[in-house]
Amino acid sequence: MALKTFVKISNVNNLSDARYCSGMYVDLMGFSLEKDSEYYVNPTAFKEITDWLSGLEYVAEFSNSHPAQILETMTQYEGFSYIQLEERLHLPMLKNTSYGLIFKSTVNKEADLDELLDYAVTLKENNVMLNLEADKALEINPQLHEKLKSIAEKCDLLLGFGFDDQNIDRLLDQTRIKGISMKAGHEIRPGIKDFDEMADILEALEIDD
Repeated sequence: MALKTFVKISNVNNLSDARYCSGMYVDLMGFSLEKDSEYYVNPTAFKEITDWLSGLEYVAEFSNSHPAQILETMTQYEGFSYIQLEERLHLPMLKNTSYGLIFKSTVNKEADLDELLDYAVTLKENNVMLNLEADKALEINPQLHEKLKSIAEKCDLLLGFGFDDQNIDRLLDQTRIKGISMKAGHEIRPGIKDFDEMADILEALEIDD
């Protein structure tokens, strides 16, 4: 089995999410390494989770840590291929490391995409993926659709909003984005997790053997 597009899952902090997403053949699995995050995963828990997994790559997710602190934190973990950042000024400080880079940008309105149209070129030149998320539900109207398409032409874009199991195929075909990003979450209780929305989308992306 495989998926029709590249998929990143963020905020993984439990084995239920991790094993499910691994079994669905997602490409990237993100773990928060900042201790003040509600999704923080310590080195021991990270190893315990990833020892059960295979066939995907891992992303170390940071919101506001300084690059020096990020690199210090990374020495405590083994197995990460990517670092995700939210501070634009920190990207140049980490571009010569052994890690691939992902820039997470959060938009609140359509106009927020205008600045990213220009910055997308810089991201592409530095081989940085753009993970575009939204703080609130944004409808992908024709104007926003065209801006997403333009950004996707300039850099590798992972889209984190505006799709569901009904429109995902059309969106992929019409925008040519690299893929999508989705968020995991906390277990209801150990071993019990509500996968409904994420599962619907992943199942819609399945390629039949």
